[in-house]
Amino acid sequence: MEEPHRGIRALHTASTITVYQAYAPEIGVTAVRDSRFPSTWLRDRMTWIKPSFLWMMYRSNWGTSAGQETVLAVEITRAGFDWALRHACLSSYVRGLHPDRGTWQRELKRAPARVQWDPERDLHLRPLPYRSLQLGLSGEASSRYADDWIVSISDVTPLTNEIHALIRDGELDSATRLLPQEQGYPAGEELLAHLRP
Repeated sequence: MEEPHRGIRALHTASTITVYQAYAPEIGVTAVRDSRFPSTWLRDRMTWIKPSFLWMMYRSNWGTSAGQETVLAVEITRAGFDWALRHACLSSYVRGLHPDRGTWQRELKRAPARVQWDPERDLHLRPLPYRSLQLGLSGEASSRYADDWIVSISDVTPLTNEIHALIRDGELDSATRLLPQEQGYPAGEELLAHLRP
């Protein structure tokens, strides 16, 4: 089946969706232990969640970038994720989708969430011809994420290391089998119409 040019690919159930983030151990390990982010997690700063595991690998360089050594799988409610999409604005102006640049800037300033469509990645972290969603949360969305939407937080750093080692050894089929089984997320048109250029 052909991938849509812009789509949300994610591990999801009837009620949850898994997103990925990477943090320094003092935040990541504590979050896993307590099933919530610690007080040192900055609520007033935009936090980006990524439904695509491989895009998180690209962003964190397989969990080796400074401050991103602990890779987390955060299972959140679909109701929360959908709320964020409904209240999101694209992070860049698109002629034809937004009435004008000024209207977009006002929407962006008000919106508690923002969306970027970035090239999906293959096992070697090379860009693919289709794009995956990255979702930035701030203000109300960030608070809802931390306090209301989280179902579980898992440390997937060992999985990250195992997949990365298999790729380095040329064992691509074995690496692929270990990837989270991401499928198209059933976001209706009403959730995405204002976010698709």
